[in-house]
Amino acid sequence: MTAAAPPDPPRRSAFARVFSFPAFLAVALVASVFHLANRRIADPDIWWHLRNAQYLLESHQFIRVDMYSFTVLGQPWMNHEWLAEIPYYLAWKAWGFQGVFLLMFCLIVAILLGIFWLATEASGNVKSAWVASWVAVLLATVSFGPRTLLFGWFFLVLLLGVLWRYKEQGKDHLWWLPLLFLVWVNSHGSWLIGMMVLGIYVGGGLLPSSTGMVEVTPWSPAQLRKLLRVAGLSLAALFVNPYGYRLVLYPFDLMFRVKLGVANVEEWMSVDFHSSRGKILMAVILVMLVFAVVRSHRWKPEWLCLFCLGLYLSVTYMRFLFLAGILFTPLLAQRLDFLPGYRREEDKPWLNALLMAGMIVSVVSRFPSAAALDREIARHYPAKAIAPLQSLLRQEPGPVLNDYLWGGYLIWNCRDVPVYIDSRVDIFEYNGVVGEYLQLSNLQRDPLRQLDQMPVRYVFLNSRAPLTYLLKQVPTWRVRYSDEVAVLFERVPTATPSAEPGRLPPAAASPPRPVRDP
Repeated sequence: MTAAAPPDPPRRSAFARVFSFPAFLAVALVASVFHLANRRIADPDIWWHLRNAQYLLESHQFIRVDMYSFTVLGQPWMNHEWLAEIPYYLAWKAWGFQGVFLLMFCLIVAILLGIFWLATEASGNVKSAWVASWVAVLLATVSFGPRTLLFGWFFLVLLLGVLWRYKEQGKDHLWWLPLLFLVWVNSHGSWLIGMMVLGIYVGGGLLPSSTGMVEVTPWSPAQLRKLLRVAGLSLAALFVNPYGYRLVLYPFDLMFRVKLGVANVEEWMSVDFHSSRGKILMAVILVMLVFAVVRSHRWKPEWLCLFCLGLYLSVTYMRFLFLAGILFTPLLAQRLDFLPGYRREEDKPWLNALLMAGMIVSVVSRFPSAAALDREIARHYPAKAIAPLQSLLRQEPGPVLNDYLWGGYLIWNCRDVPVYIDSRVDIFEYNGVVGEYLQLSNLQRDPLRQLDQMPVRYVFLNSRAPLTYLLKQVPTWRVRYSDEVAVLFERVPTATPSAEPGRLPPAAASPPRPVRDP
């Protein structure tokens, strides 16, 4: 006599499904992201991104040469992130910088909820996935801001989800990948990481058999043929862009030609293991390795390769800590699966609903006002100085040497003033301006002699910059405007090189300092 089948669990009401414990964890994650990202609006690139998008939408022409500076004016330049700039501009046009902040917040939330979902699928335990996702949140703070890079990480999460579902669940959405890469290549250079992930996934199913701690699930011949066709179409889709093959080569150009920018911009430096993010990264790596040995967890070959890729890039370049959070979270969730699982019969929907409502009210009530965002911007950029600068230049025009991090701000807010440099580091490095600026701002050589040889009338710098202190001590430059953020100097017309008592000898030059983002 056969045993009776267990009864089906009772069907939950719509209220119980909406206000379930997993939904509560998702809302808690969103609320935490909001409070960590609140008012993070001061990114040096967003300004020229907005100007680029405005030009494209109004002129219906792609930018192909520099239009904003006096140092590299007319030199070839490729706007490789043009598609990702448009949503930010439309958000700004609809709701000012509150719209820009809201778009940034929605992108970060979409990425981290996608990671949370993938970790839940990989581990089968929503609690371990939530704990692991917190690690991703803390590492991701390195890129909290209105950045085009967020679109790249969003596309990467979509790619991982499609590949995961295809291999682990047999759900086929592969034909979306060529369209994904077409949008990706026109939005951000991180498409190259996406291609590497796709190649790793294809290669992971080509190994002949499992061995040791590696568990191989080989592709069937039909699966492999389809993957290769999709990969070929995705590769071809990269060339559907307004700049042709040059846009496809751009990430390689950045790796091999933009050496000064990579060496001196803080986010491209190696991770500091004395910092909070560095300590979190080290703890995650140790937990992953210890649990892999102690609990005899087996690795899928593709995820082992992705772990190594995330480890190398995040340790080498601080910028990729967000990437490490994306790639490490599903693996960490699997290793934390000893946490007690979610039991639906013990759920308390009314309590979940009350807590979720409280978190939503907290987010809505603390959403930054336009005035609050303006104050945040004014903490990092010369907002008060723009009107005096424009007034002075109308009366006494002349070239302005500006702070590197302020170039984009001037491009957007002071359009009649061509900049000396901005954070489009590629074109300025190709033409020698980055090297010149670093020598000057870090006082590496004789800065006063260097200024004498440059065709600039004004110097517009952060009030805390070393060069600002030096110029205040010499009679060859006079202060025309000053506040707590910015100082504007004008060259004294009658000065001669011999009358420079404040000149620093080469031995007094300070070592190079990284260019720090706000």
